[in-house]
Amino acid sequence: MEMPTLQPSQLANLASGEDEIDLRVYWNVFNKHKWQIIGLTLLIGLLTTLVTFSLQPIYRATVTLLIEFDQPKIISIEEVYGVSSANKDYYQTQLEILKSRSLVEKVVDKLNLVSHKAFNQDTSPVWFWDWRHWWVQLNESAATPISAEEKYQAIVNMIAANLGIEPVRNTQLAKISFESKDAQLAADIANTLANLYIETDLNARIALTKKATTLLTERINDLRQKLSHSEQVLQAYLEEHNLVNVEGVKSVAIKQIEEMASNLVKAHQQLAETQSAYNQVQALRGQASGAFESITAVINNPLVQRLKEIELDAEKKVSELSKRYGSKHPNMIAATTELNTAQANTTKQIRQVITGITKEYEVALANVQALERSLKEKENQIQDINRNEYQLAVLQREVEVNRQLYDLFLTRFKETDASQDIQALQSKIGQVIEPALVASTPYKPQKKLIVAISLVLGFLFSTLLAYLLEYLDNTIKNGEDVEQKLGLPLLGTLPKLKISKQDPCHPQLMFLEKQTSQFAESVRTIRTGIMLSNLDTPRKVLVVTSSVVSEGKTTFAINQALALGQMEKTLLIDADMRRPSIASVFGLTDKAPGLSELVAGTKQLAECIHPVMDGNIDCIHSGLIPPNPLELLSSRRFKELLTQLEKHYGYIVIDSAPTLAVSDAIVLATAASAIVYVVKADVTPYQMVKEGLKRLYQVNAPVLGIVLNQINTRKLSHYYSNKYGYYNKPGYYSYTNR
Repeated sequence: MEMPTLQPSQLANLASGEDEIDLRVYWNVFNKHKWQIIGLTLLIGLLTTLVTFSLQPIYRATVTLLIEFDQPKIISIEEVYGVSSANKDYYQTQLEILKSRSLVEKVVDKLNLVSHKAFNQDTSPVWFWDWRHWWVQLNESAATPISAEEKYQAIVNMIAANLGIEPVRNTQLAKISFESKDAQLAADIANTLANLYIETDLNARIALTKKATTLLTERINDLRQKLSHSEQVLQAYLEEHNLVNVEGVKSVAIKQIEEMASNLVKAHQQLAETQSAYNQVQALRGQASGAFESITAVINNPLVQRLKEIELDAEKKVSELSKRYGSKHPNMIAATTELNTAQANTTKQIRQVITGITKEYEVALANVQALERSLKEKENQIQDINRNEYQLAVLQREVEVNRQLYDLFLTRFKETDASQDIQALQSKIGQVIEPALVASTPYKPQKKLIVAISLVLGFLFSTLLAYLLEYLDNTIKNGEDVEQKLGLPLLGTLPKLKISKQDPCHPQLMFLEKQTSQFAESVRTIRTGIMLSNLDTPRKVLVVTSSVVSEGKTTFAINQALALGQMEKTLLIDADMRRPSIASVFGLTDKAPGLSELVAGTKQLAECIHPVMDGNIDCIHSGLIPPNPLELLSSRRFKELLTQLEKHYGYIVIDSAPTLAVSDAIVLATAASAIVYVVKADVTPYQMVKEGLKRLYQVNAPVLGIVLNQINTRKLSHYYSNKYGYYNKPGYYSYTNR
């Protein structure tokens, strides 16, 4: 049975597909960073609390104002000339007036706000954390003094900025609000603004009424003079033209014209009726007499119709007799004579009808011409009457208009003069429904709400930041990352160890010294995976490497060799000739012969193999550090040595240099039966691991899997507590990074 290993072509197919959303993953990320989230949330809440409680309270006062629409007018051009139009934008206009700068200036003047303490230098005590006060003081120290006018305009701007005008929907009400640090001042400004709005409009109405009275007096005098003059001109015209009853004379003439016009219309109708037949007759002049039979007037003539019937009967009779008799038969001759007589009578009657049509047309034409002449004469007569009447009407209309205007202005003048002040007082533009009261509690800031919101937002921000950091973390953290990001099986995980000063054990020998520990159990699990990876052809030469230094590969190699030594005789070789460390673990001196002397041939095999731990374990340490370790490991002598050693040992564990540091591991990979790649959890970026694996795959190295080292068991227990064996919850150990 062989555990599958990846080939070089599989490196490009590392898992990149999207996984299904697992809420447990999000919960685990939150649980991992919960204390940081809680701490940052509390910090944000604390800072918000300090800033919020340093803010001065703001009070708000609101007055409810009713804006009146139906207002009696003193005088308007619409009423004078009978024109009335509704102003749909009246309500919005009044709201804009309430916001106007001129009204705000009146409030400032009315309350003498220039001298009010709220708009002068603040002498109230300041909290030490009120940074805004110190910032203002800093700016004011460098600022130049402002003039009285600039101060006045600044106060007006401040009042306008803190003033709120809000209409109440579907009503004529408006809410006037003002915000200030002084509750009494807020109420005074809101009430004063509403009262000044009403008072200003009232004064304007009274002034307008007085002005209207003056204008009416002047206008009445002008109209009186115009009326007198127009009456004199009218009387003079009547006497000059002897006009007594123009309407009666004109009425008779108009009736005559109407009768003539009616008769003329009828005459034209008669002429049109006869003209059609006459035109047909004229068009057929010079043609055979039978051609006139197509004229409508001829066809519709009763006598012609009767004669045509007689003629048709005679023709029918001749036709029938011609079938039985010859042309000289008496009956035939009589029938022919009868037909000729009928035709002659018809032709004669048609000529009479044609003559009648011509006479009717001539009579109708003469009648039309006579009526037109008479009508023209009457029209000339009526024009003379109209000229006199027009001028008379102009004069009369001028008199009437002047009289109406004079009466209208005189009546309105009397009404205005009698009740001008009463009308102004009764026609308020609005009234205060609910005055502004002095607020007992601040309107803002709502400190509890702000702090609560800051805690919620701080928690959300902290949580999002934690997820962002987790997303940006490109290290290998657990077995799932190994499978997804590297596409390799996880052989096992080694817990992070912590060794106290009172604990004499060594991490490199933890497997022997703490055989019941979680670390030892993890080493056994990895040993089982290696042994089961290929039962038919055991993997005897095991190379242990990593991406970079300090990932714990040497510690793993020693402990794994100790674990394999419990099963079969095992040889541990320190092939990391650049940074050797196995000799010091087993108490060997630097002068003891090792791998470099063995490959160089200066020492025999028996001299270089050192039994360790009184067990089934032998060791070949690196020996003297050679100047060319890569050439030494790639030599034919080294390969022959491995072949010879395989005959005497069940397993050979080789501690190699990191793959990204030097090429030693690449050379050793060509002679290995299996390669175990050690990755330091939460430290080594997966891109670095992939690059190291890529170098191994370029030489077709048999990478068996990944060992995830120095993993935090407490963090891992929140992820997959049932996947990778058991963890000792009470404590954990630490060891050197080698």
